Amino acid sequence: MSAEVDLSPPEVPESTFLESLLRYGLFLGAIFQLICILAVIFPTSKSHEQEETEPTDGKATEQMKKPKGLTPQIRQKPKKESKKKR
Repeated sequence: MSAEVDLSPPEVPESTFLESLLRYGLFLGAIFQLICILAVIFPTSKSHEQEETEPTDGKATEQMKKPKGLTPQIRQKPKKESKKKR
């Protein structure tokens, strides 16, 4: 009943270049995905930061608040339906 048990670690072949390249590529992909997820969770807008840092001139704010004049709207003429001549 006393069978000898082999407790030595199993022989694992060395990883090839492609296997190690794949492993590191997967790590880099995972890090990139985490960065993208964090960018969605904590968004920062540069335009908002620039608005706060700009000096507040009365002239600049007036220009931003002024509504632009009526822009000419391009009206398309309805196409005339022509009857087929037989």
